[in-house]
Amino acid sequence: MNWLGAIKSDIDAAQARDPAALGALEVFLTYPGLHALMIHRLTHQLHLFGLPILPRLLSHLNRFITGIEIHPAARIGRRCFIDHGMGVVIGETTVIGEDCHLYQGVTLGGTSTRREKRHPTLEDRVVVGAGAKIIGNVTIGHDSRIGAGAVVVSSVPPNATVVGVPGHVVAFTNTSNDTVERLPDPEWDRIEELERRVARLERERAASDPAVPGVGGSPGGFDGGASERPS
Repeated sequence: MNWLGAIKSDIDAAQARDPAALGALEVFLTYPGLHALMIHRLTHQLHLFGLPILPRLLSHLNRFITGIEIHPAARIGRRCFIDHGMGVVIGETTVIGEDCHLYQGVTLGGTSTRREKRHPTLEDRVVVGAGAKIIGNVTIGHDSRIGAGAVVVSSVPPNATVVGVPGHVVAFTNTSNDTVERLPDPEWDRIEELERRVARLERERAASDPAVPGVGGSPGGFDGGASERPS
């Protein structure tokens, strides 16, 4: 991969995905995610050449400057955008496809102590939210979204939206008409059922003892309406 060409594509990606970006020069001078990728693309080439120590020293310097740790052996495709970036960790055998978007605090980590493929593979156009952890030799299918704070320890199919700890699929994007098809969420259903039971118990208590504050907005009451399901 041509180094300058790859950096130009990374700058273009930052401008396309960050509405706060005011131009290529600003991105080039002030975006730590871009700086981390610039240094990594150099250290990766040195790693492929088989140079000892120097790639790791440069990656260590990269972490010191940007707050982003990327192992020199990690493979990162074109037009990657690391947004904000602080605290991002990308492990040795990680593979990141093209047009991916990582937010701050993301960890692409490993679980094995053996020298093998032990870090995630992100296919093209994957978005990983702030603080999300993807652990182990798992594959995140193309066009998937990993919600902020999710912990993903198993592979994810394409076009999926994953949230929670542990991460689970809650929706799929229908690429034919760009709509989101939501899946049943048993955990949220249980929360709604508990809210309905609490509301019923408070109504029964208020009916049996008029001295007890009522429901529907009175002090200590419960309005009885189920919380709105998150979108």
